[in-house]
Amino acid sequence: MAEPVRATPPTTLLPVILAALEEDIVFGRLHPRERLIEEEIAARFGATRHTVRQVLVELERLRLIERIPNRGALVKAYSPAEVQQLYALREMLETQAAALIPLPLGDDALAPLHALQRRHAQAVAASDARAVFRADLAFHRALYAHCGNVFLAETIEELGQRAQVIRYASLRSQASMEWARDQHAAMLDALRDGERDTLVTLCAAHFHPARQAYLSQHPALLS
Repeated sequence: MAEPVRATPPTTLLPVILAALEEDIVFGRLHPRERLIEEEIAARFGATRHTVRQVLVELERLRLIERIPNRGALVKAYSPAEVQQLYALREMLETQAAALIPLPLGDDALAPLHALQRRHAQAVAASDARAVFRADLAFHRALYAHCGNVFLAETIEELGQRAQVIRYASLRSQASMEWARDQHAAMLDALRDGERDTLVTLCAAHFHPARQAYLSQHPALLS
């Protein structure tokens, strides 16, 4: 069950609520097709209905929820076909971005990626799924920024945002987090050594566990 948060000044309340609900969805505390009730959110955060509605608009923009007439705001759910289509597109774009990164990547470019990977590894070691989630996003954002195509990098990030509701199944597994940590380390080795094929293969495989875990955990819901 989601926990209430401490009182927060009104000027910063909206991003606090947004981040909390995003994490509730990403970590499966709110389930696919579960309804978000404005009154309950307002009471949990001590917020006005106006602020809650602003948050719901932003969650919809982030593709984490969908608002349906006469049903309200529901956590986004994907059918098996939609999951396969989304991840096929992600694989196509992310491998293309990996193919465009200039190799070998120099030390100046690698240093920030190593720093992000250390942060991710520390979060994995602490079993801090929230920090793992944020560090993983930062690592991949920085990685694909090197592809040299700002529009491709932006599209990859947008599709990754759409997939956030699918990721939680793998984030709940320590083994999956450790696997991702090791994949990041291997990507950095490939970037340093100029191993293009290895980098592309790693990028293609990186999000498969989340896809398969989501499909296997929701057979009845997604049928």
